[in-house]
Amino acid sequence: MNGYTAHPIPAATLRELRLADDAGRTPAPVTDDEGGAPLRCCLRHSRAGERITLVSYAPLRRWAARTGADPGAYDEQGPVFVHAEECPGPDTDRLPFTGSHRIVRRYSADGHILGGRLIGDPGAFPYALREALGDPAVAFVHVRAVEYGCFLYEVRRD
Repeated sequence: MNGYTAHPIPAATLRELRLADDAGRTPAPVTDDEGGAPLRCCLRHSRAGERITLVSYAPLRRWAARTGADPGAYDEQGPVFVHAEECPGPDTDRLPFTGSHRIVRRYSADGHILGGRLIGDPGAFPYALREALGDPAVAFVHVRAVEYGCFLYEVRRD
């Protein structure tokens, strides 16, 4: 996919989050009567009738724990929707959730923010990712929703 790939929340992390989220809360699954919630486990919108849960997730903290990096004050946690039970993950390699305004936030290898870009035109999304990941100082990017500021997924070079 153009030299980069969108990554959902890893399956092992999802298993942990379904027991206790990154804020220490026990998730409360619900049936999504309407559908449309952006699921970070499979990178698609929920369908009416699916069981989902809203959990607090700290993507940078978990990445830092795996890599030994110290993001310092850049560590944050926020709400994400996931399936209440295990799911098969993404069924496509397309970039998800690009039809709305998004933020592409760049991070260094030590977990510090190197900048970001507001993407208002969905057609500009691939360009913004190529630009961000073309910078050798950028280790990965987080794609975030503008309307709530929440984490959608991570993008890394292939």
